[in-house]
Amino acid sequence: MRTMPAVLIVEDEPAIAELIAVNLRHNGFRPTWAMDSASAQRELDASLPDLILLDWMLPGESGLVLAKRWRAHPRTKAIPLIMLTARGDESDRVAGLDAGADDYISKPFSTKELLARVRAVLRRRVPEQVGEAITIGSLTLDPSTHRVTFDEQALKLGPTEFKLLHYLMGHAERVHSRAQLLDKVWGDHVYIEERTVDVHVKRLREALLLAGPMVETVRGAGCRLTAKPITSIPSGDKLHA
Repeated sequence: MRTMPAVLIVEDEPAIAELIAVNLRHNGFRPTWAMDSASAQRELDASLPDLILLDWMLPGESGLVLAKRWRAHPRTKAIPLIMLTARGDESDRVAGLDAGADDYISKPFSTKELLARVRAVLRRRVPEQVGEAITIGSLTLDPSTHRVTFDEQALKLGPTEFKLLHYLMGHAERVHSRAQLLDKVWGDHVYIEERTVDVHVKRLREALLLAGPMVETVRGAGCRLTAKPITSIPSGDKLHA
């Protein structure tokens, strides 16, 4: 019997939370509701969900603070997270994505769009078909163990960054546009904005640390992964995305 995906709804407005919960339940999900940061943390301590729907504006700690904390914690860093908020400016969307959100939905939203985005984010979490380890220069990615190393030192990547790196390493030296990456990595550019690609490329460079320069931006064309980056960072220097 197939297990229903568990979704934690962190929303302080009962009417909105109930609307989301009812639609999720009717579409094969198992929703749980938390109305503030403290109750949300208790739910996570008790059981990890398959996905979190997180409101930005919450009593006490904001959703932005929670997203950053959960992304920094080993137990919760890989849980897919969608930010819900009435703040629809580009700077707010970027702030939400930079905090660790996999997607961002501005209020008001339709339940059809919400369900589509939930399914899309969960699809991205499904592991790729296991293949051989890929090595480009000193950078190695092993899909069977979900590990990435540079100069034999382990690197920590989120699920979306891992999938993005897997694709770039599998097509090294080629330049990929935002639209191509949306199609190949996300697979559903109806709801994902091209700006999202920039945020995840930036996040990937930061996660790669000294290997960050291997992900090059080609002005006006896109980005590529190369074994011979134009710029390199000496050991000890800070990587700037």
